[in-house]
Amino acid sequence: MKKIISLSLGLLAGLGMASSAAPKSPAVTKVEPPYWWTNMKTDTLQVMLTGPDIASTHASIDYKGVRLAEQVNLESPNYKLLYFVIGKDTPAGTMDIILSDGKKKIKVPYQLKERDKGMEKHGGFDARDVLYLLMPDRFAKGGETDGKSLNHNPAVDRNNPNARHGGDLKGIEKHLDYLDSLGVTALWFCPVLENDMPGGSYHGYATTDYYSIDPRFGTNEEYSALVGKAHDKGLKVVMDMIFNHCGSAHPWLKDLPSSDWINHPEGDVMTNFRLTTVHDPYVSDYDLDHTVNGWFVRSMPDLNQRNPHLMKYLIQNSIWWIESAKIDGIRMDTYPYADADGMAQWNKAVLEEYPNFNIVGECWYTNEAGSAFWQKGNKLKESDPELPTVMDFYFLQNGRKAFNSDTDPWGGLNMVYDHLSHDFLYPDPQHVLTFLDNHDSDRFLLELPDTLGSWKQAQAFLLTSRGIPQIYYGTEILMNGSKEGSDGYVRKDMPGGFPGDKTDAFTPEGRTPLQNEAWDFLSSLLQWRRGEANEVIAKGKLKHFMPLDGLYAYTRTLGDKSVTVLLNGKDEPLTVSMARTEETLPVGSSYKDIISGRTITIEKEMTFSPRQIMILQNF
Repeated sequence: MKKIISLSLGLLAGLGMASSAAPKSPAVTKVEPPYWWTNMKTDTLQVMLTGPDIASTHASIDYKGVRLAEQVNLESPNYKLLYFVIGKDTPAGTMDIILSDGKKKIKVPYQLKERDKGMEKHGGFDARDVLYLLMPDRFAKGGETDGKSLNHNPAVDRNNPNARHGGDLKGIEKHLDYLDSLGVTALWFCPVLENDMPGGSYHGYATTDYYSIDPRFGTNEEYSALVGKAHDKGLKVVMDMIFNHCGSAHPWLKDLPSSDWINHPEGDVMTNFRLTTVHDPYVSDYDLDHTVNGWFVRSMPDLNQRNPHLMKYLIQNSIWWIESAKIDGIRMDTYPYADADGMAQWNKAVLEEYPNFNIVGECWYTNEAGSAFWQKGNKLKESDPELPTVMDFYFLQNGRKAFNSDTDPWGGLNMVYDHLSHDFLYPDPQHVLTFLDNHDSDRFLLELPDTLGSWKQAQAFLLTSRGIPQIYYGTEILMNGSKEGSDGYVRKDMPGGFPGDKTDAFTPEGRTPLQNEAWDFLSSLLQWRRGEANEVIAKGKLKHFMPLDGLYAYTRTLGDKSVTVLLNGKDEPLTVSMARTEETLPVGSSYKDIISGRTITIEKEMTFSPRQIMILQNF
């Protein structure tokens, strides 16, 4: 976005309206958002102008259909907020904002674009989709991007797990065919916005410019083009956003717009990471303040969503990215750490503009009630959080143990059964994001296994149970590792994504036999889920049977179609009576087994091999 700002300033200089000779004279150095649209449902536009002594100016406009409703000067003289009301019949074009300090005038050309047709119906990922989470810096490199325009640009060092490794948007674009052939339907990138931070901030969670793609990944135009090319292949794109905090190198920190722009501006209060405080009926003010107002880490100052001007800025930022890049969803980082009322306002504003859109919040709880507390429509919270989708961190924390343990009356797959029995807490269990690992956790596989029985069962359950599944990049090739020592060990480079790589796991030839077995298994399930079974898995009712004898059975039913999954939760053969499952699997009925390709007829007693999976469909 720096290109657009430079162009605007170039126009100012060319018109002779801006002066750099007198440093104290008002000038505009940044305009946010850089442009907007006509015919939006929300008629009020906030424009933030940044520049030395800009608050000393008075603004005026003369543009058909637009009214300057309010001018707000903040505590810093270097910011000015303009609130415009844009009428329904306002034509697209360039609106000149005239700023005058009584001596000089500055003309700021501001573009109002014609809104693309159909955007009011745009967006949305749901249980029909499978998300593929990838970290752009670690996935693939395909271009010649650099960060020369940044203040902090450490050298790429692929030998350092905590340094930048050089992945970019072109690298992702280069492998869209691979992702499509795998069978996922939506791509969630870890944050791609500018992180001009000391040390490089390869992970992207310390934003320093909310309107610019990090130049080490590419440009705004390249990001929009990547989204478009993903759409051409039927792949949606989910953008990772962070409104709880920004990076400490954000320009706001050098010159706060107002003293309440961030919480604890002195930076002496860190969060306690205890999310229980936000719903604890006995919580102390001290503990709650440290949770929601403390800085996440010293390099991530806590933004104050109670400031109405900042909240308007953040709301518009989300809408701007949806409208300009056509993203299909948002994943909001560290959701409960932000102000609950402010985030509810944000959800509501985005979903009023795009009713088909979806937002998932990172609500990191190891119990079901904590997660359900944040979902829209729940009865646990006094005010509605308005958040459509929450994340199933209980499944993340316990999935490895559940699928790798021997199933007895209480352990193994009974942990999964008991977990799903708490779905009554969720207003909409189908809007729960389920996953076995991600960029903040140990990999599901701590080390490379000898056999894939438990791994296959975990993937099969993930893709056939309730909710919206998310797969972490490299799962399909058995990437493994622990966070012990560094987060970088669970964020390793995708083999073959970078020049000079000795192996290329993007191709069958570059994978080991075990990796190909895993890839083929996962891809076949994903393609089946994306195709003929999509509606049944996405919308079908769920009924499951307690695995008292080691066999876990559950059925998804939609109309006259059904899919039944049978999992032997033991490392040994299992012979069981099928009387308990008679209501969904009548003895004598026959089904196609998606795993083996064979026709399976239900008998009174059946034997299952160790960790066997059957996925039986009747259509």
